[in-house]
Amino acid sequence: MSEKKTTIEELEQRIADLQARLPKHSVPASMLIELEELEEELARRRAEQEREQ
Repeated sequence: MSEKKTTIEELEQRIADLQARLPKHSVPASMLIELEELEEELARRRAEQEREQ
């Protein structure tokens, strides 16, 4: 269970890092796609964690 918690924390950190690097204007599509994928993975992991509790 702690491994899954670590994964969630890592995903949260990766999302925060990516958001901090997003430029104010002309955001590259690749960055938006990566952000969306990370957020979807985080949502899946959190849902799995909820089901296990």
